[in-house]
Amino acid sequence: MDFDYTAEENAFREEVRRFIDDNLPPKKERDKNFLATWLEKVRAKGWVGFSWPKEFGGSAGGLIEQTILREEMALAKAPPLGTSMMGLAWVGPGIMEYGTEEQKRKFIPDILDSKVTWCTGYSEPNHGSDLAAIQCKAELHGDNYIVNGQKIWTTGAPWSQWIILLTRTQFDVASKHDGITCLLVPMDAPGVEVRPIENMAGDKHFAEIFFTDVEVPVEHRLGAEGDGWKVTVSALANERSSIGEVTQMFAKLENLKELVKSTKKQGKPAHEDPGVRRKVAQFEMKIAAMKYNGLRYLTKQIKGEPLSSETSVNKLHRASLEIEMDDFAVELTGQAGLQLRGGEDAVDGGTWSKSALNWPNVVIGGGTPNIQRNIIAERLLGMPKD
Repeated sequence: MDFDYTAEENAFREEVRRFIDDNLPPKKERDKNFLATWLEKVRAKGWVGFSWPKEFGGSAGGLIEQTILREEMALAKAPPLGTSMMGLAWVGPGIMEYGTEEQKRKFIPDILDSKVTWCTGYSEPNHGSDLAAIQCKAELHGDNYIVNGQKIWTTGAPWSQWIILLTRTQFDVASKHDGITCLLVPMDAPGVEVRPIENMAGDKHFAEIFFTDVEVPVEHRLGAEGDGWKVTVSALANERSSIGEVTQMFAKLENLKELVKSTKKQGKPAHEDPGVRRKVAQFEMKIAAMKYNGLRYLTKQIKGEPLSSETSVNKLHRASLEIEMDDFAVELTGQAGLQLRGGEDAVDGGTWSKSALNWPNVVIGGGTPNIQRNIIAERLLGMPKD
């Protein structure tokens, strides 16, 4: 593997850095119009949907350039490239591959222009990680599906305008992966009820959603009836192929190093303590391992090879690493490290304590560690199920 960038790729990195220097003021200097202005500027650069085909409004950017773009934005702690992560990562690519021409015209431009936010209706109360076991029912009556059922742990549901929803249209099937249909549903449709779920840190990112006789036009079905599993697997492959999360971990490590420099342990600077230095070095090695795993995935993509279950390795790795880093930071800073935002002695504005309480977001979201271990054992190592 050649880790050197070409002259063109290095030039693109410099272009991104110049853009950030020119357009990203410090947080304390950002006014209420900053985010809208930022989104307009990154859209004008063609960096929202950077890798999307030009026919759909993207820039047809290369995979390496896309990785560079995400790396630089993450390292600069810049706002997202667009308001809907799920719209860009899952919904948009799904519509481009399986949508009708009318769906492409209706939904794609709004995703790119940050006019709409999407959430994903996957998990259910009794079938969290077993996605194919869903029971949310959609029955076809004339030109509409009538949807009844419940979803839970839906990220972004309290503020999203649309949901990409997995439903069961057939129950008598040979495989649980059959009979699943994907629908695109407006969150303000009659019969849709969103109940936010407050987590331990006081955030309400998640929600449970109830569907009671919700009418969804047939033209809002994504893909053929019964092909919902195929549509979903394709969408999730787009999410798992990204190595941008590795850069986020490097940024978190830099914050942790700054915390170590400003903290004392037993009356001395914490960064002079051998145990502290060893722990930080371990974090750095683990993140580096994630990086090189991510580069393996990127290499496969560049070669046109499909990604499969190997991406579960980084997902599992990050889950444990997030918890280890947050717990280390809270322990290092003592009682003050336990205070959340608003606490008189809160460390870094309560960032570390809040992150420590938010562990379900990264650990459970996208598949629990046990599910990832099963995938690795069965599909990568070829181990028997029994």
